[in-house]
Order: sequence, then structure tokens, then C-alpha cells
Amino acid sequence: MISTQLAARETEGNPIRVASVGSGWMGTGFLAAVRHVLGMEIAILVDDNVGQAAEALQTLGGVAPERIVTTDSPGKAQDALVHGKIVVTPSLELAVAMNGIDVFTDVTPSPASGAATALAAIDAGRDVVLINIEADVTVGAELKDRAREAGVLYSVSSGDEPGCLMELWDFVTSLGYTPIVIGKGKNNPLDTNATPDTVRESAEKADKDPFQVASYVDGSKTMFEMCCVANATGCRPMQPGMIGPEATQETVSGIFALEHDGGRARFAGAVDYVQGPSMAGGVFVTVRVDDPRIARDLNYLKVGSGNYFTFFRPYHLWFLEAPISIARAVLNRETTLVPLDHPAADVVTVAKRDLVVGETLDTFGGYTFRGVIRDAAELSGTTGINTRPLPAGLAPGARLTRPVAAGEIVTWGDVELDEGAPVVRLRRAQYSRLEGEQQ
Repeated sequence: MISTQLAARETEGNPIRVASVGSGWMGTGFLAAVRHVLGMEIAILVDDNVGQAAEALQTLGGVAPERIVTTDSPGKAQDALVHGKIVVTPSLELAVAMNGIDVFTDVTPSPASGAATALAAIDAGRDVVLINIEADVTVGAELKDRAREAGVLYSVSSGDEPGCLMELWDFVTSLGYTPIVIGKGKNNPLDTNATPDTVRESAEKADKDPFQVASYVDGSKTMFEMCCVANATGCRPMQPGMIGPEATQETVSGIFALEHDGGRARFAGAVDYVQGPSMAGGVFVTVRVDDPRIARDLNYLKVGSGNYFTFFRPYHLWFLEAPISIARAVLNRETTLVPLDHPAADVVTVAKRDLVVGETLDTFGGYTFRGVIRDAAELSGTTGINTRPLPAGLAPGARLTRPVAAGEIVTWGDVELDEGAPVVRLRRAQYSRLEGEQQ
């Protein structure tokens, strides 16, 4: 058991030592979670705002001030780690050069940050468990490939919906059931035009960043979540943006039955989401079971009706669950979610309003764009990368070189990117590798 293994590490005075990037809302939540986990500690915290990071370690991580060493000096940092202290640094390069670290993670919603963290760690021969699904959606196939070549572990953690769904997926497929739809319950009604202005009041009431809340409401976050699990299972969206019907625990099995059985599922093996308070915050897998004995038993157990049944977990715990994935990776070399070699889906960039030449795209939940999931096979028919939709993970900071009308897809050729950024380099390398394999 993981709890037993962690308790043993605590007793031995040999905790799992984590290097974590990010001390924002997600990062500080992760610090608070690790504080209560036996046999695990944050050894290095990387953030440009070292003052904020050090304060978070004290107030949320429960670390005494005398144990925190803020530095960008390799020698001082290594000495601090040897003496059981915690290093706060703005330098990712310093972090990956340190000895005595078991695993690296990035706890931000930024594809750029996640990609840079994972690439630096993998190049240094370090294991990676990302708490950053946006990075995995954008360049996960390439990161997985590079980790395999380097002989290190690459995984996405549990806690966010994709990791939780992989646990359900493993459960139903291990029992031999046929998955029809794998999905999540959206926490709020979809409004594709949401901006920080339209959600500001509700965001402030919940003490959340309006951009963050708008990324939930406009659907971008849901698109990334379901794309992440699609690329790990091979499931595909039934249409751009998915269907997203209203559903309850009582109706979802019938809604996601196959079309020839009266449902809305066009094929087996789809990703989607449902709206409505009954399933909000949970994750589910709807399956078809043809064995009459098993179907009767599942009917009796009220998992569904007829031949369709939905296995539902009513919660996901964000970064609060991530320590379990990290422990499994370090202690047992087990991954939680790893993308397949070939992505099944992608999240493309769609203009929220008319965009003009010279304008810079802002960020998820902002004023300029939203993300929409698409079947990867439908995106591969265009000729040349410049005519293809721009992955939404590359959109933040991209500069428009051509105008794009509201509601239209932004393409690679419509923007100027920071070609030196690891996330851009990795995505171009992923594109070249996959295209080369298809030729």
C-alpha cells in the first residue's frame, strides 16, 4: 500500500524529495497538500517570485523560516539540500542540476512552464510527474518520446479530471466492459463568450482569478481536460467542442447509449462532458455490457439500465491528490496518465472577437481566444503546418500577423511565435516526427 510505503520512508528519515515549479494558486495548494503527506517533502521550489514562494512555504507548507534558503548559486543550493533545508530559486537550470531530488513537477496551468520544466528535467535524466494537463495536451507525445529515450518516467498526475478518469478507465476495461463515453460533469453552464469581465463578480466571491474562472466557463479548461484523456486512451470527440448535454446520474447512461440504441453516442470510445448540478465536479465512464447475467446484476446494483451503465466518481481533488501519483511514480515506477504515441485529439485556437494584425493573444479565459477540442484525424488533412489550426497551448503570447474574424480558427500561419520557447520547439518537433511516421 502507498500509505505503508510512505510511512516507512518517514520512519527511515528518507522522504521522497520533490522539486516543484510554481507558487501560484495551484502551486500553493500543492504545497499545502504535501505538508500532510508522510514520507514526502518539497525540496526545491522554483518561481520567479522567490519572496512569494518562500512565504508560501512558511504559511501553507508549514516550513520554518530557518529551513528555507533562497539562492541561485548551485554550490549554496546543494549545500542546503545536503543539510536538509529547502531551496527556493528562480532558476530551473539550477534545480535540475541538483543531486538528491527524486522527481520534478510543474504545478501551473501554463503550457510554456510545464513544457520547459519537463524538458529540462528529462534532459537531465530526471523523472517527471506533471500537475499541468495543458502542457501534456500541447506537447505530451513528444515529452513521452523523449523520456522513453532518456530512460526516465513521464506521467501526468491524478487529481484533475484526466488522471481520475484514467483510474476509472482502468477499472472498467480491466473488467472487460466496453467503454462508450468517458467524460466529466462540468461545474458551470457553458458560455463560450465568457471573459474576465463577465465572471468577475462570481470569481471575486470565490476568491479566484477572473481569467481562471472564465477559462472554466468558456469551456477551454474542459476542452483541455477531455483532450488530455483522449490522447491517453485513443477516445475521440464526436464533434468539434463535444456535445455537452444536460444529464443526471439517472439519465446519463441512456443519453450516451449508442445511436442505434436510442442514445446520442455516434461510436464507442468517445470523450464528452455533461452539464447540470447532478454530476458537476465528477467524472464518469458509460459502458455497454452484453453479457445477460452481468447486465442483470448491474441493473440490480443500480449502475444503469438495460445494457448501458455509468460508473461515476462524484469528485476530483485537483492538486490535492497529486502526491499519490508522485508516490506511485517514485516508489513503484507506476504512471497515472501517459499519452499514446499518436494524439487522438487536439485543442485548437478560436477567436472570441475580431482580431487585428499586431495584436497579441492573451491567455486562457481571456478576451481574445478560447480552446475547442477537435478530432486529430480531421486536422491532419491540411497541407503544411501553416494552414493547420494553432494549438491553443501555443496561443498565449502569440502575435497576429493576419486578421482573424470572431469565431474563426487561428492557424499557425496567422501568428508569430517565440521560436526559442521550449513549448514551441517541442510542438514543432512533435509535428515533424508524426508527419515523418505517416509518410
